[in-house]
Amino acid sequence: MLKIYGRSNSINVRKVLWMAEELGLAYQREDWGRGYRSTSEEEFKRINPFEAIPVIDDDGFILRESNVIVRYLAVKHGRDDLFPADLRQRFLCETWMDWVSQDMYAANARPVTMGKAFGIAEFQNAEMLENAERGWTRQMGMLNAHLDDGNLYVLGDTFTVADIPAGLVVNRWYGIDFPKQEFPAVRSYYDRLSERAAYMAHGRNGTP
Repeated sequence: MLKIYGRSNSINVRKVLWMAEELGLAYQREDWGRGYRSTSEEEFKRINPFEAIPVIDDDGFILRESNVIVRYLAVKHGRDDLFPADLRQRFLCETWMDWVSQDMYAANARPVTMGKAFGIAEFQNAEMLENAERGWTRQMGMLNAHLDDGNLYVLGDTFTVADIPAGLVVNRWYGIDFPKQEFPAVRSYYDRLSERAAYMAHGRNGTP
């Protein structure tokens, strides 16, 4: 059985949980990370010496990095509808996943989340938070423009794995209290994703 290591409120672990639900996979999950056992413990480092969640153990195959895990599961289970087999579409999908995870989330949404939602001390610098809010707003504007250009989902008319990181960051946008601009196309996208049971379980579930 698939085993997922990581706390269920981690945005990166939630990518994997969402994907597992989309695929209808049975899995076991073990809590690790902030608020639970430390990933610096030797027991965890034997699984992932990089000390980060999520990690999966798929019948003895150990794999880390959330976006990679999501794509691996799609390919393993033959879901070309979620991760296109067409070369160009596949790499467009990867482009969106990387952009959301790096430019939108790591550089901007993460500092806001850590500072405002979780109150972590190192993210309380006012100037840093203002810059992050401004950057996140700019990136959300880019996503809004793309969706407003006739795209129901990130890759067009069909839900794909590219929507998993995007959908989770959008959930944090609406779940964290700070002055924000309204983006109608993103709001419609948020509601569209909410028609998926797996998103309601691991995305729009009351946790930012």
